[in-house]
Amino acid sequence: MTRPAWPIAALLVGYPVWWALGFGGLSVIVLAVPMAVVLWRRRPIRVPRGFGLWVLLLAGYLVSALMLTETPPGTYGEFGPGRLLGYAMRLALYCSVLVMVLYLGNLTERELPQLRLVRMLGVLFVTTVAGGLLGVFAPGFEYTSPVELLLPEWLGENSFVRNLIHPTAAQTQKVLGFSSPRPEAPYEWANAWGSNASVLLVWFVVGWWAYGRVRHRVFVAVVVALAAIPVVYSLNRGLWIGLGLAVVYLVVRVGGRTRVALCGAAVAAALAFTLSPLAALFGQRLDKPHSNDIRAFTVSATLAAAGHSPVIGYGNTRNARGNHRSITTGRTEWCQSCGHPPLGSDGQLWLLIITQGFTGAALYVAFFLGAIRRHWGDRSPIGLAGVLVMGFVLLYMFVYDGLVTPLSLYLVSFALLWRNASLQESQP
Repeated sequence: MTRPAWPIAALLVGYPVWWALGFGGLSVIVLAVPMAVVLWRRRPIRVPRGFGLWVLLLAGYLVSALMLTETPPGTYGEFGPGRLLGYAMRLALYCSVLVMVLYLGNLTERELPQLRLVRMLGVLFVTTVAGGLLGVFAPGFEYTSPVELLLPEWLGENSFVRNLIHPTAAQTQKVLGFSSPRPEAPYEWANAWGSNASVLLVWFVVGWWAYGRVRHRVFVAVVVALAAIPVVYSLNRGLWIGLGLAVVYLVVRVGGRTRVALCGAAVAAALAFTLSPLAALFGQRLDKPHSNDIRAFTVSATLAAAGHSPVIGYGNTRNARGNHRSITTGRTEWCQSCGHPPLGSDGQLWLLIITQGFTGAALYVAFFLGAIRRHWGDRSPIGLAGVLVMGFVLLYMFVYDGLVTPLSLYLVSFALLWRNASLQESQP
């Protein structure tokens, strides 16, 4: 691999180091700087179709800053450093992932072969499985990162910032009626682990199974079997639905022997899972839809608040008054379950609606829908996988936040589709 491609290797293969240092999902912001330098030196810069939609999304986010001082009805909170910090963080991430896409699309196949990029994502999947197993078997693992030690106390104790810079193995929640550790290492939240695991699984299978030899395929089978443990213990219904729909998608889109082999593998995997101890935990989670009421409350509150600024939103999230159990704002001795959930915290779609209005949400959806429409005819393994991931984006936006790490993986997948189309166009 030639020198210009090192930042993406540092981002994907070197991600465990970033996480251990406390940068984690913020690593893309750091690495966007050398990527931008590479792009500047090789002008003119090629851009993908649909590029204008993301630029408009960024422009809209800049305009939404005008509403940062406003407090919509049904919410509370004062304008201050925390709100500005959240806004700046999201803006930096939106800009950084755009730089990353342009960087990937402007590297030649010789500088960064497609298969090498796909296999880098596969390496990150192995890291994700290892982190998931750590969360299952050592859920209490955590430590103070170097970045956390360097930050001022007022910043490090901000809940949003702390999730990004404080390495933890699992997120403990009362999902099944008792405290249940949900794997999150090496990412910022348990839901981010679920979203990333499904996206990376797709590329792991493509890179090491579809384009692999016998020994690679044995390795894939072993890792995927191990991955089933944290996938179930994550209690992520969105992840489970995504994986189920992925199987349906592939059965419909592939043909011949591949379809037969896929169906056989799916049946065998389902049988093995049914006979394993994991099946009981899976059933318990389905019987306890713990988060439904919370999500219904925050979504309805988000839509109500966004209705007062439907075009440009409010630049950042706001705290709702009360929650799904009580009108009380904040936890009290007599109401330990009371709180003030941030609006837009239950899915990227809702986050966009509160921060950038319905306009921003429409641009986001149009960007990924456009990618599916343009690349639907690409039936290569990378084409099929990339379109599947774009489908994941549109599914998960209802239940998972795209920020921080998931959005980076979504945009790397988008870049793979763009690069694949360019390679096919260049072939005689």
